[in-house]
Amino acid sequence: MPFSLYVPRPLRAGLAIVVLLALAGATYQGVTTSLERRRYPHPGRLVDVGGHQLHINCTGRGSPIVVLEAPASGLSASWARVQAALDPATRVCSYDRAGLGWSEQGDGPFDPERVPLELQALLAGAGEKPPFVIAGAGMGAAFARTFALRVPTAVAAVVLLDAPGAGRASRDRDSLGRMPGAMPWLARVGLLRAMGGSRRSMEPAVRSFMNRPDHLTRAALELARWDDAAQMTDDAALAAARPPVVSAALPASIGDEAGADAAVAAIRQALVRARRTGVTPARH
Repeated sequence: MPFSLYVPRPLRAGLAIVVLLALAGATYQGVTTSLERRRYPHPGRLVDVGGHQLHINCTGRGSPIVVLEAPASGLSASWARVQAALDPATRVCSYDRAGLGWSEQGDGPFDPERVPLELQALLAGAGEKPPFVIAGAGMGAAFARTFALRVPTAVAAVVLLDAPGAGRASRDRDSLGRMPGAMPWLARVGLLRAMGGSRRSMEPAVRSFMNRPDHLTRAALELARWDDAAQMTDDAALAAARPPVVSAALPASIGDEAGADAAVAAIRQALVRARRTGVTPARH
């Protein structure tokens, strides 16, 4: 017998509506994403780090160079307020980890151990010379801490903003909500945009990526390895390495005015401490 005889008419009608809505949503998502790709081209440049390219955006002049490591699900544009505030003081580089923002994903699953290695390759490939003040927020603070231990001779100071650790609350661990794996699927059919899934206070480019399945898929994979990233190194190991360290809790995310102001204050403090050690100026 035909399949339709076994499905009540109201159910068939409901399924047809769902399919049509999903198709309409996917079309809306595709068209909007295509327009946004042209509206928000990458502000920096793409650098090969071994089989794939990462995006890095460096502005300003001076030394040491501040390198910004974004929080979970974040990207270089998340630092827009912070980078603009620091530009007059020194050179500042923000970048996108593999698969996030304007960076290519590369081969293989996400591995937290690769992040500091790829950052080192990115800075070298971009011609950005040490010394660096490496600053990270949330999960980015864990990567900044590890980078400082992997290449201690290149690091003049470390800034840990809302760094993950035992007994510490995390703002960005729930950055994609309680079900991060569902976010890319909601984005694919346009539901995330329709529901207003990203805050209007975000930078436009950040808001665009927070509605895009490719970015959200990689962000969810990072969040799934949160504990692994947080446990790569700890504050005790960093203290033993003895770089100047500035730690701070942020009152809001780095994209908000209050959070950006607190981040800038901590980074400026680290710059003062780094310059007191007599770092060698970089040339640009």
